[in-house]
This record gives sequence, structure tokens and C-alpha cells, in this order.
Amino acid sequence: MTADDTAPPEPDVRPRRWRVARRRLLIGAGATVGSLLVGVPIALEYGRPSLAQWMLERGTGTAEIPESSLVWFELTGDGITVHVPKIEMGQGIHTALAQIAAEELRVRPEQLAVVQADTARGFPAATLFTFGSTSVASLYTPIREAAAAVREMLAIEAARQLSVDRAQLTAADGAFQVAGTDRVLGFGEVIAAHQGPWQEPGERPALRPAGEFTSIGRSAPRVDFRAKVLGEATYGYDARLPGMGYGAFAVPPRFGAQLESAEPGDAAGMPGVLQVVIDVEAGFAGVVADTRTRAWAAARALRTTWSEGTRVDTGALERQVTAGDGVVLRRDGSIRDALSRGRLVQAEYRTPMAAHAHLEPLAALAAVEPGPAGKVELWVPTQSPESVLEDVRAALGEERAVVVHVTQLGGSFGRKGGQHLAVEAARLSAATGRPVHVGWTRDTDLRQAFYRPPTHTKMRGSVGPDGMIRGVEQVSAAGDIIWAVAGLPEPVRSLIGFDPGGLLGLFLPYDLPAYRLVNRREQLPVPTGPWRGLGLMPNTFALESFFDELAEAAGTDPLTYRLAHLRKSGEQGERLRTVLRTAAQMAGWHESLPAGRGRGIACSGDARTVVAVVAEVDLSGGRLRVTGVDVAVDCGLVVNPAGAKLQAQGSVVMGLSSALREELRIEDGQVVSDNFDSYPILAMADTPPVRVTFVGGGEVPYGMGEPVVGPVPAAVANAVHAAGGPRLRSLPLRL
Repeated sequence: MTADDTAPPEPDVRPRRWRVARRRLLIGAGATVGSLLVGVPIALEYGRPSLAQWMLERGTGTAEIPESSLVWFELTGDGITVHVPKIEMGQGIHTALAQIAAEELRVRPEQLAVVQADTARGFPAATLFTFGSTSVASLYTPIREAAAAVREMLAIEAARQLSVDRAQLTAADGAFQVAGTDRVLGFGEVIAAHQGPWQEPGERPALRPAGEFTSIGRSAPRVDFRAKVLGEATYGYDARLPGMGYGAFAVPPRFGAQLESAEPGDAAGMPGVLQVVIDVEAGFAGVVADTRTRAWAAARALRTTWSEGTRVDTGALERQVTAGDGVVLRRDGSIRDALSRGRLVQAEYRTPMAAHAHLEPLAALAAVEPGPAGKVELWVPTQSPESVLEDVRAALGEERAVVVHVTQLGGSFGRKGGQHLAVEAARLSAATGRPVHVGWTRDTDLRQAFYRPPTHTKMRGSVGPDGMIRGVEQVSAAGDIIWAVAGLPEPVRSLIGFDPGGLLGLFLPYDLPAYRLVNRREQLPVPTGPWRGLGLMPNTFALESFFDELAEAAGTDPLTYRLAHLRKSGEQGERLRTVLRTAAQMAGWHESLPAGRGRGIACSGDARTVVAVVAEVDLSGGRLRVTGVDVAVDCGLVVNPAGAKLQAQGSVVMGLSSALREELRIEDGQVVSDNFDSYPILAMADTPPVRVTFVGGGEVPYGMGEPVVGPVPAAVANAVHAAGGPRLRSLPLRL
């Protein structure tokens, strides 16, 4: 059901294959390897290090991209519309992809209309799925090639309309000019005069050389800026249809509790209640009312009984996540020999459970046509519209035609990878025969979520008489990240032995004579899953904090110590060396500071991007205050420098919030940190200046959405110690 029932002609969706970045393959690779290795645990004992390294280094696979350029672009007399498959969550992805498209079309970005593609457009699921800092990197070449093909289609048609040879035409600013003349024909005019279907060019057009770029590499204003400032942008919470009702449903009192019985109780007779919908077999009891307030009041009045579920608390979860026995993911040299000689350094680090704390709570609007084969339309803020589509089909019937329209997302950070509220809205719409909108309150959103799992890391290292590291042993434990949402059978997960999401940031980036890494995954009785960067930030906090402790044992400056231990050859070592030196120079690393103030440094890599962060803190007055953060990033080619800078600054703010404030508390099997008074996040008043510099460059872009968050807590913890404070080894950091 849409505002008008007309629909554009279905584009050609013949698939071709392109490379996409890492994280989706980690799930598929785990499943594939698991199925191949069932029954060979001994081989896995020795093969897991190679498997883990393969998942990190070769974690790029293929994803289907539609063959027809007209899946990406819609040509009308009003101009060109680009249908962007990646989801806008505030990161500016629509702007960056529009810049890439504009470059090959030979138009200015403002001459393009940009809309979010829905699941009916013809993009395969993997292309619509937005995750892991992969959007620009994975679509950079495909969207350029599609745009170049559209430009060539228009050029061929323009040459026909002008009765000239195609070679006589040049394109610029959305128009073709005939060489040697003042004859000009705009793209809109070409499209308006065209008749019949468009034909793809027989050969792939040449792409524009980087030296001729006019859009890529230049800062551009956000394409959604005006709509957001004027309140015209539609978020999931804003979605509306005529005649719709508001839905709400009973939620379990504890994690793991299952619905055993349900009756309408007093809900059916409450003011404004339109219908009560109960399906105990599906574990669902809900209501539809004429306002959201009345719907939630009626949902609370439903008479329900639940199984007990878990009564776990935060302390029990932390005791369960204890580094110890696990699977070996790295073994270089003899760690026993290395640790038996030199000065032994030992430390333990912990990070707590954390919520995503996105600004917009979960919401969804569903319109289900009557009948077992009735069409279903959904308006959902989700990172994975195909997952929503599949879940709704599973709930209502596989024969239904389902279309997912993706709204703007008011933040996500991994939380909206699916969106089960769409299923509940669809159930209520199917039962009532009217559109139904479901939107959670803040406390429900925080209590009924999945969370960043807690981690525990034990580190041991040996420093020789020359001050250099002889070896490091790293033993870590964490709850599931990828496996928690992947649907892979538990026997296969256990056989593989580690969670791919926990690999990010898990490996020390330094060249060491001996290195042993042991990892333990814990199945927790509370839901855990992806959080911005997956394991990157918790792992980097432990590793880069410990590296400072090794530098202190060696009596060496932490920056100098890092540079001395980076690999002398190879791209990774050189790129890390560059960002470390750049961030240090930005921060005035070697300049003295007053008493009570200090600087800390940390680095990491993710999505082919490398990052170094220097944090400066002030401990005067007995409280921890971060006074400045300097960031150096090598993310390859930067498509939109202004947008990339904002991404980096946003990552720093989120990293500081996690480092200084965030800690999800659980009592008696339920979250007690259920609003921002009990789950505080960093306020603007406590946000320091964040300076960002991009280095490196290159021919292609790498990831930007998550890599910068990794080193932030470690840099702050290291700065606290440098300022004369204690060595803080647990988040949130408290003096």
C-alpha cells in the first residue's frame, strides 16, 4: 500500500558478481568450514590459527550486483534518480555514493535525485545489507561502472537526436556538447525525447581517470541535509499511512522467558482498543489501539504467564566470561621459552556489556492485504531489509509478496541488523486488516535488545635486557557476537571454537619473536550481538593498554616503543608507522604538560583502514576529563573528506562514551539500566575537541564507519597513567 499505486517498470536484474568486504563472509565462511571439518577436531586443533587468519586476510567474497545499470538509475524527463542500496543511518552514505555516481555521469551531485532502494528494486540481499564499514569500499567500482554505462546510453541517444557521431560529444554538468560548436543538449532533454527501452552499451565504458575527478575527493554537503533540517525526512518512528492503528505487545519479564498463556484480561474493554491479537504458539500477545499510549497501556493489561527464564545478574555474567581454556588462534615461536626469560609483565582487562543507545528506538509500520497471498508492505528502519523480508514471510506465509521500504535510521550501530518489530507490526496488521505502526519506548528498547558482550583478557609478556619484547601470551574470553545472530547450528559453532566477530582487533599488530593467542567463546543466558566494530574496541583496549605497560617496563616512550616493534617491511607496518607519527605530531607528543595532565596513544586496523589516536587528559580536581583527541587515519581514497571527518569524530565520541560512561547492569535476569539516567552516555559538555587528519590516499577507498572507535579507550587509559593516575584496566574508566 503506497501513496499512489503506480509502480515503475521492473528493471533488468540479471546478476553479476563483485567483491564485497569482510563481515558477511565471516558468517558464511564459518558455516562452510564448519560443514567441511565436522569430525576432525584434531585437525582443527592445528588448523584454527590458519582458519582465523584466513577469515581476516581473505575475508572478502563475492556478492551479486545487478547487471542492468537501470537498477541503479531511473531516467525521467525531470532528470536522473540514483537508487542507493546502502542504508542511511546518519553516516552520510547516500552523499558519498551520489558523489561517486555523479563523477562518472558527468553531473554535479546536486543534479542527482537520491532515494533509498527498496527490496523490489532488484538489488540482491547482500548489496542492500549495510554493515562493517563496507558500503563505499564495496560499491565504489560497481556504481562507477553503472553510472558510466548510463552516461554512454545517454550519449548514444543524444548523438542520434543531434544527428552527429557519438565521438563528437563531450559530457559535463549534465549536458552534452557537440565538439567545435555551441550546440548543447541537456540530459533531461535527451531522456524526454527518447522512445522505447534503453539499451546497455555493448562494451564497458572507460572510467574517468583520478586526475580528472571533480566530485570524488572533494567535500560535499549532505544530500539529506535540507530534509532533516526541515523535518521532512521520514524515520521509522515517523512512518504513517491513512487509517492506521498503533500496536503494542507483551514483552517477557526476563531474558529467556517464554509465553505460556495469554488472555485479553482488561485490555479488550479499555478506551481506544481496536483489537486484541493472541497467538500463544507463536509466543505473541498484542493489541491495536487508536493511539500509541493507549496501545501500550492495553498491552500491560493483558493477562499473561511466562516461563521463569534466567535470573542472572551482571556479576554472574562477568564470572562466566573468564579467560582460561580456549582454542589457539595464533602460535609463533616458543612462548614458554620467551616468558621464562627477561622481565615478566602481567595484566588483566575487562569490558562490560554495553547497549547501542541509538537515538531512535525500534519502530516499524506494516500494511498487510487480506488473504493468505495478500501483499505485505513494510516501512522499517533496518540495516538488513532482506532479513526483515524473510522473517515476515516466515511469520505470515512464504507465498506472500513482501516489499520492505527502508526509512531513515536514527542510529543503529549494529542493533537494527534485522528488525523484529516489523514481524510484530505485520502480525497485528494481518489480524486487524489495517496498517499498524509499532514503536518502542526508550525503556523497552533498552531492556528488550541484544548487547555488546562482556570481555576478559589476560596478558603476559616478557621484556628482554635490550628493552625489546621477547614474547606475548594473550588469553581472551567474550560472549558471542556474530554467532548470536547468524543462525548457525551450535555444534558447528562449537567445533569451529571461536566467534568470527571477536577476531577484529584481537591480534597484536607488532612483530614479535613469540606470540600465542588463546580465545574462548561463552554462550551467555542474555542476548549479545554486533556492536559498532564488533570485537575491535574491547580487544584494542586490552592490547594497546598492555603495550603501554610493556613500554613502561622497558623504560621507553610508548610511541617510540610502538615504532620499534612494527614490522620493518610490508604495507601494514608502514601505514601504521605513518598514522602513529602523524597523530603524535598533531598532538605535540613530545611537548611537556603541566602536572596532572598526560597524553596516551593507541593504534589499530580494521576494514583495511589503519588509525592512530592520541588522547590528552586532565586529572586535576580528582576527576578524569578528556581535553582533546587527535586522530590520524589512512582509509585509502577519501570520497568526501567532510563526511569522513564527521565519521571519525562520531567514532571518537562513541568510543569516549564507552570508555567513560557506559555500563549495562542486569539484575534478576533483566536490564536495570533502562534509560539515559541509569545508562548515561557522553554529553556534549564533556566532549573534547577532536582533530582529524587523513593520510595515505590511494586509488580505492577503505572502511570508515568503525575503525576509528577501536583505539579510543586505550588511548584515554594510557593518558590517565601518563598523567600520574592509576593504570586503569576495566571500562568504564574510573579513578
